[in-house]
Amino acid sequence: MTRMVQVAVAGDVTEAEELQTILRSAGIESELEFAVDHDPMGSDDAPQKVMVPENSLEAAQHAIEALTEPEEIVDEA
Repeated sequence: MTRMVQVAVAGDVTEAEELQTILRSAGIESELEFAVDHDPMGSDDAPQKVMVPENSLEAAQHAIEALTEPEEIVDEA
């Protein structure tokens, strides 16, 4: 079995699921893990680690970077 490695940390479940969608569209499988020790009485919307197979790490990084960069450059005038 291929070892899973962290490609990103998302601030919440919604952001993590958006990253998973980006990875899925690039043909890369992913899993989510809590990024911090989870308190069972606390919020379910804790930061999430986005994990990918080790052999897909570079492709996953490129996919995320390509689809999360701002599309417009703001003029500093």
